[in-house]
Amino acid sequence: MSAPRRHTHFAVTALGASALAVLGALLVGGGPVVADAPRLPKVQDEFDSLGPDVRAAKLPSGRTAHFTDAGPRDGRPVLFIGGTGTSARAQHMTDFFASTRDSMGLRLISVERNGFGDTEFDAKLDKGDFAEDALAVLDRLGVEKVSVIAISGGGPYAAELAARAPDRIRALHLAAALPPYGAKPSYCALSDDELAAALEDSVKDPRKWWALPDDSPVKSIPGFADTAYEEGARTFNQRGQQGDVAPQVHEQRLYCDRPGPDLAALRAPVFLYAGEKDTTVPPSTLKTWQNALPGREVVRRYADTGHDVQYRHWDQILTDLAGHGSRTVVCKGSRSTLLPAREAEGLVESGRVTLGSCAWKG
Repeated sequence: MSAPRRHTHFAVTALGASALAVLGALLVGGGPVVADAPRLPKVQDEFDSLGPDVRAAKLPSGRTAHFTDAGPRDGRPVLFIGGTGTSARAQHMTDFFASTRDSMGLRLISVERNGFGDTEFDAKLDKGDFAEDALAVLDRLGVEKVSVIAISGGGPYAAELAARAPDRIRALHLAAALPPYGAKPSYCALSDDELAAALEDSVKDPRKWWALPDDSPVKSIPGFADTAYEEGARTFNQRGQQGDVAPQVHEQRLYCDRPGPDLAALRAPVFLYAGEKDTTVPPSTLKTWQNALPGREVVRRYADTGHDVQYRHWDQILTDLAGHGSRTVVCKGSRSTLLPAREAEGLVESGRVTLGSCAWKG
């Protein structure tokens, strides 16, 4: 009888630990041991945003305004006024820092201008009508005080709004913004037909309208160029207008109006941003703005950008909009942080930190 016992012991030993566990379970009357289930991927419980929805509102004037409203409803309201030839959805082009915007509690509202995107063109409307529409949309949303960020060709509209409702402006931010003061743009000498001919190709092809310089740091933002092209296509084709140049001619003709509105009643702080390489709205226009403003401006000039300064330094603009204008966004090592402005200036000069979020380092 000893030989069979030795054979059984050898066989069990050779089965290994896992087999012994199964055998033990069977001997005590339990069921078979089941292997751990494979770890499955997590399916999200909420949708990711594809950008702000464009909403429509009938205003007391009888006009229909199209607008976007992004960010926390209880956040600090910011009116985003995009550059010339942009729709209400142009703020989507800043969503590469949407997480920062949301963490700073900023709510971006944008009101579409005459003839662009979803908004019908009316040749009788001017910058004052836009200001009325924007204020009416803010009223509808229950917003009393608002910060304003105007980009490029949004500058004249921001000035009109600030002159009409200075008490409603918490702060005014002007990024590479065209001033409605000083000398008129050179194209103002052209007839409407000549101006239309000059604009036609770029209006019909958003890739030309939103062409970026080869050295633009904005090209490092994933998907930025294609988002810009989509914005251009929306602006000039959304209603089936098929690249109609008339609204763009009308808007640029409004930029020829002089003098600009009187800003003497504005008491809000003002931030001016300029790229040293900007040939569209050159840094010299900073002085033009300063001559028209009451005299409480913070000026930020950047040697690393041109007319794309508003995107390359959008992180700093967000910081200023959130009320932290005494601090500067820097990348220290591999972390983005906000440092007191004077401390940051010294560290940037010494090369120990770089300006802006670490995202710009790639």
